[in-house]
Amino acid sequence: MKKRALLTLLACAPAVFAQFPGGPPPGPPPPAKTVAPIDLTGYWVSIVTEDWRFRMIAAPKGDFAGVPLNPEGEKIAKEWDPAKDEASGNRCKAYGAAGLMRIPTRLHITWQDDNTLKIETDAGTQTRLLHFSPPQTPSGPPTLQGYSAARWLGPAGGIGYFGSAFDPTKGGSLEVNTSHLAAGYLRRNGVPYSDKTTLQEFYDVIKEPEANWIVVKTIVSDPVYLSRTMITSTHFRKQPDATGWKPSACYAR
Repeated sequence: MKKRALLTLLACAPAVFAQFPGGPPPGPPPPAKTVAPIDLTGYWVSIVTEDWRFRMIAAPKGDFAGVPLNPEGEKIAKEWDPAKDEASGNRCKAYGAAGLMRIPTRLHITWQDDNTLKIETDAGTQTRLLHFSPPQTPSGPPTLQGYSAARWLGPAGGIGYFGSAFDPTKGGSLEVNTSHLAAGYLRRNGVPYSDKTTLQEFYDVIKEPEANWIVVKTIVSDPVYLSRTMITSTHFRKQPDATGWKPSACYAR
C-alpha cells in the first residue's frame, strides 16, 4: 500500500510543479519605501554652478544657446510672448517636469504612501508624484508634471548613472520615466518642448563629510522641437530643516 501511494505521488508531482516553473509563484513585491537603496527624503536646495545666466534669470527672447532646437523649435522660441502667457493663464509653462528641476528651487521630498514618492518645489509651488506601482496608462488630458513611473536601481539590479561608490552604505539610484506631459518651456524665456516630450531621470545620492547631495541626470526627448536629446545634470544640497522654504507662485517673465 505504501509503495503504491509513493508511486502515485511521484506520478502527480510533475503536473503539480509544472504549474509553478522554478517554484511557487512569488508574492507581491515589497513596498518601494521599504526597499529604498537611497534616502531622498528631506529638504534640498539647488546649487547653480552651470548655465547660471539661463537659470538664475530669464534670458532674452531668442537666446537658446545650449538647447538642441530644430528649426521649428527655434521659430517658436523667437515668438515667445510672456504677456500672452499671462493673459491665457499659462504662467506655469516653464514649471513643467521637463524644465522644473533646472529652475533655482528648493525641494521637499516625502513619501505620500509606501509606493509613491512626492517631490514638492517652492518655485512655482509644483508637486511631482513618482509612482513605483506597476505602470499605468494615464487618463485625462496631459499635465505639466505628467505621469512618472519610478523604479529603484540598487546593487542587485544595476548601479545607476554614477555608480554605487557614491553611497558606500547601500548604493543604488532612482530611475524615473515621465510621459503624458502638457507642452511647456525648457527655459523661462520660452524655449519650447511639445506634448510629445518624454523625460528620463536618474537620481543619485552623494555623501560627503560636509554635506549630502542629490545629483539629477535628466534626458529630455522631444521629436517635435529638439534635433536630439537634451542632457543636463542638476545638483541639490541637503538642508537640516525647512529654513528658507518659501513656496511662491509661477511667473512668466
